[in-house]
Amino acid sequence: MKHFLRETDLKAHELGEVFSLAREFKRKRGRPAPPVLSGQTWALIFAKSSTRTRVSFEVGINELGGHALYLNTHDIQLGRGESIEDTARVLSRFVHGIVIRTFEQSDVERLAAAASVPVVNGLTDFLHPCQVYSDAFTAAERWAGPDGDLAASLKGRKVAFLGDTGFNMANSWILGASLFGMRLALAGPDGHEPGERIRALLKAEGRTAGFTYTTDPMEAVDGADIVYTDVWASMGHEKDATARHARMRPYAVTSRLFAAAKPDALFMHCLPAHPGEEVEQAVLDSPRSVVFDEAENRLHVQKAILAMLSGARGK
Repeated sequence: MKHFLRETDLKAHELGEVFSLAREFKRKRGRPAPPVLSGQTWALIFAKSSTRTRVSFEVGINELGGHALYLNTHDIQLGRGESIEDTARVLSRFVHGIVIRTFEQSDVERLAAAASVPVVNGLTDFLHPCQVYSDAFTAAERWAGPDGDLAASLKGRKVAFLGDTGFNMANSWILGASLFGMRLALAGPDGHEPGERIRALLKAEGRTAGFTYTTDPMEAVDGADIVYTDVWASMGHEKDATARHARMRPYAVTSRLFAAAKPDALFMHCLPAHPGEEVEQAVLDSPRSVVFDEAENRLHVQKAILAMLSGARGK
């Protein structure tokens, strides 16, 4: 693996290694970690504001013995018209890897194509691969137990994703579920179904479109092991918020809707959440809500990804 730009940049046989590394990093946190990034500097290019992505990468790079260099796009020449390719070539002379959080997936791919160092996708409007790997790891921890096969525990499990099923988190679950061996049921209003771009990517990779789409949220959550939602108006869509909220209201994860899933189903959200909009506060506060475990696991899973990209395994 040279870069981590989308979920399927890791192959199925590598998934267990990522999860095992993440589990080891989590267990041993507080003790000196293997300095797999010792002497390395990683650039963090952020065009979007962030809490979990920025903090987890900065802390993770530091814990692996490296140094994180935060670069807001408005503070570097990229924000004044320097090309993505030239930015990649210049940074490759200075740093050992790049994490980028931006709007267009094509910008991440162009950066990686021109860079001579590893590039990690920290979020685009199309995909959020670090998040969906952390989500899957969080569920696997619950299902596999302390010593079980994390990747194997995901096989055949059902995820119900409700709300904006045509945006980045839904796209990431479409790709991720195809790799994890999970079943995915998407439920959202007409006009928000998965787009041609994600369908074309599945086809190009030779993957079966192993998801269903419905406008009926109760149908989607029936038999679900995970009930997942995201905000209704992501960054860049704020001007559309009022209209989006009206369309999305039937897909709010209420206590009644959550109860229609399996009795031991987990509730997941990539955060930040807006209680009273896409999810009821009572669901967020449920003992089966694992939203803060997901957030914490961003650190451990990303450390595992960084270790693999560096050529080390950290054990």
